Amino acid sequence: MAIESKSNPSNPNNTSDVELQPDDFDGASDSISPEALANQKVLELAAQQSKATTEKSRTINTQSAIYSIAVKPRVLLLLAICIGIALIGLGLNLWILGLVGGFISLVLSIAILYPWLVAIIDEWFLPQERTIVLAFAGTITAIISLVRFTGISSSLMEWGRKVNWDASGTLAEWFGALGQILIAIIAVYVAWRQYVISKDLTIQQNALTVQQNIITQQQTIDSYFQGVSDLVLDEEGLLEDWPQERAIAEGRTAAIFSSVDGSGKAKILRFLSRSKLLSPLKRDGHLGRPILDGSGGYAEDRLAGVRVIDLGVMLAASDLSNTDLRWTDLSEANLVRANLNNADLVKANLSRTILYQANLKEADLSGVRFFYGEAGTASPRSRNEAPNYEIGDKTGAVVEDVDFTGVKRISDSARHYCCSWCGEKSRATIPGGCEGIPNKLGR
Repeated sequence: MAIESKSNPSNPNNTSDVELQPDDFDGASDSISPEALANQKVLELAAQQSKATTEKSRTINTQSAIYSIAVKPRVLLLLAICIGIALIGLGLNLWILGLVGGFISLVLSIAILYPWLVAIIDEWFLPQERTIVLAFAGTITAIISLVRFTGISSSLMEWGRKVNWDASGTLAEWFGALGQILIAIIAVYVAWRQYVISKDLTIQQNALTVQQNIITQQQTIDSYFQGVSDLVLDEEGLLEDWPQERAIAEGRTAAIFSSVDGSGKAKILRFLSRSKLLSPLKRDGHLGRPILDGSGGYAEDRLAGVRVIDLGVMLAASDLSNTDLRWTDLSEANLVRANLNNADLVKANLSRTILYQANLKEADLSGVRFFYGEAGTASPRSRNEAPNYEIGDKTGAVVEDVDFTGVKRISDSARHYCCSWCGEKSRATIPGGCEGIPNKLGR
């Protein structure tokens, strides 16, 4: 049955929240058609291409201007005269004309070519590279000068005359072998560098693959959320609970749990828990629909309620380490050998949950419910006996052989219950110890 609105449509003050919210796209969709948007995109691309072409032409013109050399005609005429004089001196074997013409031609040619050489050097070599080349040239020149003018060259020549070069053939062979060894070392170094580069590329590719997997997983989870929402909500906004709908919802949940990691499982559990799809809801005996609790929510019935999705063994041996499971309802779920290391379980409901051999190292257990009633009368669940939620009998979690090493913020009542029913092996791992608390498990 639909709920009719009591607001008066004729009253302008009763404006809905949707109407009060601004819409950035109001008026845009009516005035601009898809064809107009496509044309606008084409014009923008054409403008960008034209701009790039203009900048490229400007760059080419700038480079041409750099390489162009402004020379006055009289300088060129003087250079041509000097070249002619040098050629006449060479032809007539007149050393005065050849020397004067050649020297003046050399000076003028260097003056003309100097700007071009500077531009070429600026283009081909960076300032740091020019510095290094100049330093190498200075080093070589200095070594040659020192060897030439300090007498070292004469000493080397005298030593060379005394060397028995016939006996030095073996030394040359040794140097040849050393060269081969150096070549092998260089080859190994090149192969190692190729391996390092390949390894870096593989790491980058793996990082991209992980990122893509995360995006794909989130899309899968979003699709699951939408599918479950459409399945359990009818047109009137009430939670339906026909058996076939429950079966399909459980099937989807079991399938997606097998294809997502621990973080994805935690997101799904928080969604289902906060949507009351994991809680046992009180049902109408004839229609099967959930009953409201009178305060805007659905009434729970821990004893005889029906869950929309029963987790069952879906989470057995699951890796839920380092996940956020705050305020989740995991009651009666099978978490045998589950890894909850460093999980955030604040205010989680673990009553009647099977935690046999589970790992709770470093988990935050602030406000976690392990049982109902009092710690002294609470006991783990039983297959054959019904729970008593008033005194806590058969409402507790199965905590045998659970590793509680380093758990954080565990309450005194929860510590008392776990010490009583976890067994001797697990009692030694509970922070605060179990001194004075009897072992009710008996083993």
